[in-house]
Amino acid sequence: MTETVADAAHATFTIERVYPQAPARVFNAHADIGLKRRWFAEGEGFTLHHYALDFRVDGRETARFSFEGGPEVTMEMVHQVIVPDRLIVIAYRMAMGDQPISASLATIVFIANGGGTRLTYTEQGVYFAGGGDIQGREEGSRGLLERLAEVLAEGG
Repeated sequence: MTETVADAAHATFTIERVYPQAPARVFNAHADIGLKRRWFAEGEGFTLHHYALDFRVDGRETARFSFEGGPEVTMEMVHQVIVPDRLIVIAYRMAMGDQPISASLATIVFIANGGGTRLTYTEQGVYFAGGGDIQGREEGSRGLLERLAEVLAEGG
């Protein structure tokens, strides 16, 4: 059953990040389940209950996790557009139990930058009261892109 939520806020944010690795390597860290799980789904304080990645157009990425013993959060993503080494467009939804947190469309662009990559992440979303924190989502996205840098530096 889907519950209608009257209190919703819309927002768009963009994050740019430069990585010293080539676009193919940064892109692959989004496509390879082992690498993606390391930077996207695992982390200090997180308990991962489920993670799956089917990296293709119309393929699904799903995760269920909790943070520091808190309530379980579900993330369901569908890959809309994939252009190898250049572009990924995703639509995703997050919920805490039956309560929606957000629904978003995100675009990830990979541009060669010298020997490295300029990654631009743009998210357009609707964030619901009781769980939708726009500033927190942007900070969380920045944290994920930082974790991606760490995994790439480890040889991922």
